[in-house]
Amino acid sequence: MYRIAVLPGDGIGVEIVPEAIKALMAVGKKCSHQYLFTEALIGGAAYDAVGHPLPEATLEICRQSDAVLLGAIGGPKWDDLPVHLRPEVGALLPLRKELGLYANLRPCILFPGLLQASTLKEEIITGVDLIVIRELTGGLYFGEKSREKTPDGGEKATDILSYSTYEIERIVRFAYNVARKRHRKLCSVDKANVLESSRLWRETVTRLASEYPEVETTHMYVDNCSMQLIRNPRQFDVIVTENMFGDILTDEASMLTGSIGMLPSASIGGQVGLYEPSHGSAPDIAGQKKANPLATILSAAMMLRYSFDLESEARLIEAAVRQVMEDGYRTPDLMEEGKTLVDTVQMGDLVQEVILKN
Repeated sequence: MYRIAVLPGDGIGVEIVPEAIKALMAVGKKCSHQYLFTEALIGGAAYDAVGHPLPEATLEICRQSDAVLLGAIGGPKWDDLPVHLRPEVGALLPLRKELGLYANLRPCILFPGLLQASTLKEEIITGVDLIVIRELTGGLYFGEKSREKTPDGGEKATDILSYSTYEIERIVRFAYNVARKRHRKLCSVDKANVLESSRLWRETVTRLASEYPEVETTHMYVDNCSMQLIRNPRQFDVIVTENMFGDILTDEASMLTGSIGMLPSASIGGQVGLYEPSHGSAPDIAGQKKANPLATILSAAMMLRYSFDLESEARLIEAAVRQVMEDGYRTPDLMEEGKTLVDTVQMGDLVQEVILKN
């Protein structure tokens, strides 16, 4: 019995999470696994209900689970709340911190059926298969923040960026171990020509590289990396980087796959892993069945792989998504001429059917 905390959240989160549960249930039926799903409030929905975006009850449910499936949180409705009560700051960041989730994995794989969906040329993106490993509990997002009045009547805002050797070593060793199991290439991304924190980052990676002689280690400035992801993405296997750089680069990398709606993620490192799509709550299309559930479904596959050690079951889901793409079914974000348009629920149904048939 696998215990899964289900946090639909806001916007399209309540639409995409049920489709991932369908895929999990199909795998469970096929492979004789059982799940106990416990739903809880998070984000704006939680604030509206109980006055806080991360209720203690939700946090306790997550702690008592084997994994967490999260939809999306936030939206314009809650933008004017005090910073500590905004869904992104008051829920997602502390949830990651409380669960000890220091490593965020975002695989970027182009399914063959989506070659035409990307805005880039086929010869550039064919065969893209990389993973970005982002440090998740340090850096600017968790640094001390302040504002103060200035003599001219304006304000000065400060965000402190800091990393310790321990934090860097932890995520870099994690990335090396992932690279060992892939194509043994690790690219560390920093801004060591400008930032002191990046100089410590690069020095630490350089020192650790000698412990992993079987892995080819390279370094790249973040601005160059952002260009290279578009120019020649196949040069990358595993990218490891700090929190903010990883946040930005993974959104860029999502376009290699055709849509950010195809980019799953896993946040791990503690006892309980957190699995969520890389996109946001998309309030502009919420309730219209236009959302692409595939990133969430693929995040469920990552849950099977990393939290439950069910590799063959994870591949069942991934193979089903690949098959549905090759069969020409598309949600609006991926729609192209000659393909079949389906809504959120229909896409989930198609993946479920393929899992059960295979």
